[in-house]
Amino acid sequence: MLTSELKQKLIQIVGVENYEDTKATRLVYSYDATPNFQAMPDAVISPRNTKEVSEIVKLCNQHKIPIVPRGSGSNLCGGTCPIEGGVVLLFRHMNRLLEIDEENLTVTVQPGVITLDMIKAVEEKGLFYPPDPSSMKISTIGGNINENSGGLRGLKYGVTRDYVIALEIVLANGDIIRTGGKLAKDVAGYDLTRLFVGSEGTLGVITEATLKLIPIPETKKVMLALYQDIEAAARTVSKIIANKIIPATMEFLDQPTLKVVEDFAQIGLPTNVKAVLLIEQDGAPEVVENDIQRIADICTAESAVSVQIAKSPEEAEALTTARRSALSALARLKPTTILEDATVPRSEIAKMVNGINKIAEKYQLDICTFGHAGDGNLHPTCPTDLRNLEEMERVEEAFAEIFALAIELGGTITGEHGVGVMKAPYLEWKLGREGIAAMQAIKSSLDPTNIMNPGKMFAKESRKRVVVAR
Repeated sequence: MLTSELKQKLIQIVGVENYEDTKATRLVYSYDATPNFQAMPDAVISPRNTKEVSEIVKLCNQHKIPIVPRGSGSNLCGGTCPIEGGVVLLFRHMNRLLEIDEENLTVTVQPGVITLDMIKAVEEKGLFYPPDPSSMKISTIGGNINENSGGLRGLKYGVTRDYVIALEIVLANGDIIRTGGKLAKDVAGYDLTRLFVGSEGTLGVITEATLKLIPIPETKKVMLALYQDIEAAARTVSKIIANKIIPATMEFLDQPTLKVVEDFAQIGLPTNVKAVLLIEQDGAPEVVENDIQRIADICTAESAVSVQIAKSPEEAEALTTARRSALSALARLKPTTILEDATVPRSEIAKMVNGINKIAEKYQLDICTFGHAGDGNLHPTCPTDLRNLEEMERVEEAFAEIFALAIELGGTITGEHGVGVMKAPYLEWKLGREGIAAMQAIKSSLDPTNIMNPGKMFAKESRKRVVVAR
């Protein structure tokens, strides 16, 4: 709890209008997009600049007050829930696009900038920022960096980590450091920039970021390949990559997901097939034309029952928008939607999807699967109702088996959503005790008082390994 003296000191730093501790405000920032999870902060603070962030952190470090940096709260792992109380930092004032540098192909922003707003701004200059999380209309760059967000274009272009080249960070003791720069090459010391990307606010507060840009692709084409055999769809993914073609997007949707998305989007998606691949290629017109035709031939050779190339940019955009709406569509089915992001090598996608279906049948649950087939990042999604305690227990057991299966297939427990609270009990399955110990050594060195988003990443104990039903 914050004493009245601490409250007054914080108000002196940010101004009374930027300090809020009413019950209503605290309630708003007690949860994020994670279902069935909530924890109340003691106060919500909106710093106006890096200096104020530093002063807040110094004061909280002195009194061991937890700090939770927060973007738009769209994350799905409980990462921005203040489970040990303390203060939530909002960046509604630190939301400026500071510079687009066309000579060095970079953009510099504050953490509160909305992702899509920045993307639109750089595209007006003929430049391109590829990371495209489905939440980009509302998510912030600071949140994307903390979670190392991915997106539909991850196969060809990578994820947030691949575009962050410099950071300004306030450490847990209040020190301000700068990492990286507008450089194509820099091997001076440890790569602190990459260390902080994906650290989920557990090591420091990001107050500014410089991101790499690339020239915007000249054109793009989208196609839809339909399958009555999930294994054939999975084989197609591997075959396309083996033919040295890297599409911008290669998305997978199973039949249950297709039905729900079509009911939501109503754009004429087929619902009588077992799976579809949504594939986009971008680049120079002649390259796109050649790649799309080669991809279509591979799909046909691998037993696609139909291959449809979008006839217009509007049709292509409708298909991509429908895929981005999958979570929204599934969320209409029941009051609670559990969306996960188990990831496997793309050669194991068919085994993973079949395994998910068997697990769903074992626990008598409806689980729809979609995701980024090109990089093996699948999103098994279970519509349920948190008020049904018995079913929620089955849901938890089912996802534990799904995570175990992903690891057994050479995968991981999270491809883009992060660890936070929800995945922390499973992290040891992936990293082992030695890996967890190495992470804890970094955490305790940079944050010895454990004030930076405490309770995230590191579980008090790991879950017992479950036996996967084949």
